[in-house]
This record gives sequence, C-alpha cells and structure tokens, in this order.
Amino acid sequence: MTFFSKVAANMTSLPIATPMSSIPTSGNRTTLAPSVKQLLSEGPTANLHLGGAEAYSEERRHHTEILGWHNLSEDAKAKAPIDRVEFTAVRTKHGTISVRVFYPESGEGRTAKGEAGALVYMHGGGYTVGCVDDFEHGLRVLAEASGCQVYAVEYHLAPEYRYPTQLDEYSAVVDWLQGPEGKKRGVHPDKVAGGGDSAGGNMTAALALRRRDEGKKNIAAQVLIYPEARLPFDTKACQENNTGLYLEANGVFSFADHYLPRGVPPATRYVSPGMQPVDALRDVPLALLFTSGFDPLRDVGIEYAHKLQNAGNTVHWTHHPDLTHGFVQFGPWSEECLDATKDIGRVLGETLYGA
Repeated sequence: MTFFSKVAANMTSLPIATPMSSIPTSGNRTTLAPSVKQLLSEGPTANLHLGGAEAYSEERRHHTEILGWHNLSEDAKAKAPIDRVEFTAVRTKHGTISVRVFYPESGEGRTAKGEAGALVYMHGGGYTVGCVDDFEHGLRVLAEASGCQVYAVEYHLAPEYRYPTQLDEYSAVVDWLQGPEGKKRGVHPDKVAGGGDSAGGNMTAALALRRRDEGKKNIAAQVLIYPEARLPFDTKACQENNTGLYLEANGVFSFADHYLPRGVPPATRYVSPGMQPVDALRDVPLALLFTSGFDPLRDVGIEYAHKLQNAGNTVHWTHHPDLTHGFVQFGPWSEECLDATKDIGRVLGETLYGA
C-alpha cells in the first residue's frame, strides 16, 4: 500500500462511499479529547468563539488576546522553537501585504543547497477574523515538523476587502516565491506548496483551480486543514456540531456575506470548490486534507477529498475524530492538538521531499 493510498493510522474505520474512491463522503466523531474538552469548558479559550454573537471586530481583538504569540506563556512558546523569523512584504495590485517567514532548523541543509520546500499559508477565520500573530505557534510547529519554510500571509480581511482580493494576494505571494525571491531564500521553485485552515483551506482549493485554469505554474501541493470547501448547512456535521465547539456553525452565514460581493453567486468555482462537478476538479495538485470530528465543516471537507480522488487526483486524508475545528491554534494547551499539527508537518515534508 503506497503512502498516498493508505488511510492514516489514527483514523477510525469509516465506510467506503463508492467503488471509485477510498474516501467516504462524510465522517464521524468519537469522544472529545480530554485536553480539548477542558480547554473549551474552563481553559483560556472557554469564551472564545469564531462566528459568535459578538461583532467581528470584537472577535478579532479577542482572538489576538488569547492566541497571539506575544500573549502566550513562556512554557507555550517553548513548545514551538524555530531557527529564525523574517518579516518581509510583497507588493500586490491591492497594496502591500506583510509576509512572515518561519525558517526551521530542520531545513537548514536543504536551504543551503537551494532545495528547500516552502508552504505559503493563508490563515483561517472566516475571511474576517485572525492575523498571523494568532497562528504563529502552529506555523512554527508545522515548519520544524516538515523541514519546510512557512510563509504566512497577512492578507486583507473581509468585509473591508472582498473576493477576489484575497485570492489575488495569495497568487501574488506564490509567484513571488517561485521566482528570484524564493531562490535567494534557498527555496526550490518546484517545491512551493500552498495551504491554509478553514477559510484558508477554501482559498487554497480555489487557488489550485484558478492557477490551473490560468495556465500558471501551480502550487506543488494543496494543504487543506478542515477546509470550508462549500457551505455546510445541509450536513450532519453542521447539525451535531452546531454550537459550543469554538466554530459557531450559524456564524458561517455572516462570513460568507462578508466575503462575497453582491452579484457573485456562492456556487462560483473559486468561491465554492466543493460545489463543482467532479470533471471540473481534474488535474489539480495533490491534496493533503485534514478533518476533525467535532467540526461543522467536517463533512464538506471529507466530501471534497472524495471528489478530488474521484477526479483522479492524489489525496492523502487524515481524520481526527476526537478534535475540533481550530486545533492548529490550540497546541499551546493541548498535546493532542499539538501532535495533530506536527502530523500535518510530517506529511508535508514527506510529500515535498519524498517519504
């Protein structure tokens, strides 16, 4: 059994959906991991919600107060060592955006030879909430576990900036990294992957389709972490994980409204990759897709993995039935979340460098 055809060892046994795909169209949940249960009930994130009742401006502030690297304890920071961090910027047609680069000690040798892999990362938050500070802990872990440089994009947020601003900025950073700027940082142009969680996963899936359609050099892999492949409201996952598990399912309505300009249908290819027919998903980069059981977006992510595989693409899917949406950010307080984040890095490194 090859690396990409196997089901990850920590997955629960799930039924095969069709003879064409080894990936089902929906998933399951088991028992919430003890550290996550404690975190949601009485830990630092007990009152932290994504898509909750408070104004999105308050959610932005609250997330950074809890998750921002500068607000973490020294013990938490010690779990995410990194060789060095670079603060740079890329000029795009929408203005200049900041990019934070995480250089792992584990990748020094390949960087020196010009063979380093890289991950351009678009953070989650419903296109509306979040900043690189909020994700730095997890991205440091991803970098060291993979041996790849991670380029975290401080893209313009909705609703102040709407689709396709964020995709344009994403593509501009990929172009920048595939060219001379990547070369001088030791990045091989054929090893530039794209990735993101939640809304960032949506944008990664969309970017892979858009760059294919435009005939541009595509990303080497798409890292889709609990992606919002489409709106989830008709799924079992959205019903059984509707509230109280960090991501508030009904808040997705507001995020979609923030992101989409009037006149752009939600079924647009680069808005809802998961709504596209299988034939429209052919010939895209291999996908590394990660889902969690206690997540309203669980089933739309799994469904998208199923569709990608049916379209003839290579897909590596890992399901964590005991974790919630947002686990990449919860590593400072949860060993289960930290281990799951390290696993994403491991899989990415094996993909870009060979198992």
